[in-house]
Amino acid sequence: MPEHHTNNPTGKTWHGWGHGLLGVLIFSGSLPATRVAVGGFTPLFLTASRAVIAAGLGGALLALLRQTRPARGDLGPLAVVALGVVVGFPLLTALALRHITSARSIVFIGLLPLATALFGLLGPHDRPKPAFWLFSGVGSVLVAGFALARSDGADLTGDGLMLGAILLCGLGYAEGARLSRRLGGWQVISWALVLAAPAMAVLALATLPDSWAGIGLPAWAGLGYVSVFSMLVGFVFWYRGLALGGIAGVGQLQLLQPFFGLALAGLLLGEPVEGAMVAVAAGVVLCVVAAKRFA
Repeated sequence: MPEHHTNNPTGKTWHGWGHGLLGVLIFSGSLPATRVAVGGFTPLFLTASRAVIAAGLGGALLALLRQTRPARGDLGPLAVVALGVVVGFPLLTALALRHITSARSIVFIGLLPLATALFGLLGPHDRPKPAFWLFSGVGSVLVAGFALARSDGADLTGDGLMLGAILLCGLGYAEGARLSRRLGGWQVISWALVLAAPAMAVLALATLPDSWAGIGLPAWAGLGYVSVFSMLVGFVFWYRGLALGGIAGVGQLQLLQPFFGLALAGLLLGEPVEGAMVAVAAGVVLCVVAAKRFA
């Protein structure tokens, strides 16, 4: 059944931002985990297998909790969610990580709030104030400038793939948030996964590794993380947060994801954490706080 919301608008907003922050923390590990996973699996197999695993878990939850099937009119929006966050973003980021480092790919995530807010304008609920767009733009410029400053070994192919991934992900986030207001957050991602499962199962079988012997434990761990946490658990919190706190407002929390992700990349992959990252992170935090006030 859909989730019930509190009648207190302020409490509902803060509840939404709390859920959104948990989602961002979980998503922050996605690109480092994907970077590790593509060391053992092809991008196509990784994309398909993570979707199939998550669809199995999500489908089991839907069945166990006897959730009502979506209406026929919900199938189109669910297909958009599947295109954006089940297929498009995972595939394009996996391809990008064959050309650029995880640290470089992570900072592009800072453009997600702007993409999500722009796609959110297609719905009737979110009409942020002009000051919101100012602080959102400043935060995006900070992230983009940080990416350009770290342009060592930059690859235009990888950058282009990441930009495409951001657009598709923003579309999937905004559409999923609108659906979650009546279907429930975890139900939306679960139904989207189930909808995409047949095609993803065929793709997984078609791209099976020639040999499993050379695939190490880190690659398996990366696959496990992106399948369970990135594809399912993170969305339970994220879509709930967007639905409660607003697509544009809560979406600004994604500006923090590059810096959480860079910290994880430093711990997991040994990539250096620079002082500039801390300075930009502080500026981004201020932009997030200011954007929330005007969302």
